[in-house]
Amino acid sequence: MAAAAQGEASTGTTAATFRRVYETLKAELLRDDSFGFDDDALRWIDAMLDYNVLGGKLNRGLAVVESYKLLKAGSEPSEEEEFLACILGWGIEWLQAYFLILDDIMDNSQTRRGKPCWYRLPKVGLIAINDGLVLRSQISRIFKRYFHGKPYYVDLLDLFNEVDFKTTSGELLDQITTSEGQKDLSKYTVDVYRRIVEYKTAYYSFYLPVGCALLLSGGSLDDYVQVKHILVEMGIYFQIQVILFIVHLSCHFKTYFLFGIYVLESGIIARFSFQDDYLDCFGDPEVMGKIGTDIEDFKCSWLFVQALVRVDERQKDILFENYGKSDPACVAKVKALYKELNLEAVFSEYEREIYEKLISDIEAQPNEAVQAVLKSFLHKIYRRMK
Repeated sequence: MAAAAQGEASTGTTAATFRRVYETLKAELLRDDSFGFDDDALRWIDAMLDYNVLGGKLNRGLAVVESYKLLKAGSEPSEEEEFLACILGWGIEWLQAYFLILDDIMDNSQTRRGKPCWYRLPKVGLIAINDGLVLRSQISRIFKRYFHGKPYYVDLLDLFNEVDFKTTSGELLDQITTSEGQKDLSKYTVDVYRRIVEYKTAYYSFYLPVGCALLLSGGSLDDYVQVKHILVEMGIYFQIQVILFIVHLSCHFKTYFLFGIYVLESGIIARFSFQDDYLDCFGDPEVMGKIGTDIEDFKCSWLFVQALVRVDERQKDILFENYGKSDPACVAKVKALYKELNLEAVFSEYEREIYEKLISDIEAQPNEAVQAVLKSFLHKIYRRMK
């Protein structure tokens, strides 16, 4: 009990420190005289940063700090080291804000994190596209200020550029696949689904925080290729788990789920959901609200591709006739089919197998500190639906 309380206090201290670093970074960006922003532009950037970078649980960013501390293997990081870890964490939060602004526009979304999407504000509109690009460019400015001259500076830029490329490529694949799926649902396959989730979510949510921590601790990412594979596999597993959780929740709280994205984005999920960091973060509205309408939005989801390889002709007709329609009756038929196919049992078997494989792969890592980082990620997400 005392150890748990101490851990919570430590997490709270880290979060408070992390939040203060944001204010420092924002103030520096607003003082940047390289362009000569006038007062109107400065007020815009100030409001845009607070609206889009803040608001989530910040766990991707905090994971950098926590992973770095584990990699230190018992020795407490200096104030300077923790500050730099926080900056790298905020780089990920800036990157996510850039992704989400553009994703909302592409998906014609209404809300994000319980409030109107940035582009939906009357004064903003499609200026939001440029705001997303500004956010992405600010990462480079922040990193140049604090990491230029560090031995890992080039590797750090390469890491962010590579993850940016993978994530935007995953978004492209998702958009194109959905468009093609509307014409021919048989194009949705397990391999296609894995590629979408791997590139769109797993790299920036799971690999990037650890990659940052490894670079800060003096490691070479070329020496941790297997670590990357493990984290990406965790990201895929987690995304599947979230989908199953939403379907499970919708079956037990139909009154809430009828409102779909609006209720999910108002925080209902969090109150019915889990207590730990990762599901409070990656299971928050920025993910949950999207997945909650996979059926209506014609998305290539894990449930759909698993159903497609198990249906008989009668069931296939039901699936194809009702998938991609917003009519609640059609959605209900698809969910009933998922239940008839016992996809929860399919997931349980997958979960058992993937956990055993991940544990085996983690324990094969020669570095015990790296093992500790990987196990901390896995233990936060494993079987949290139970």
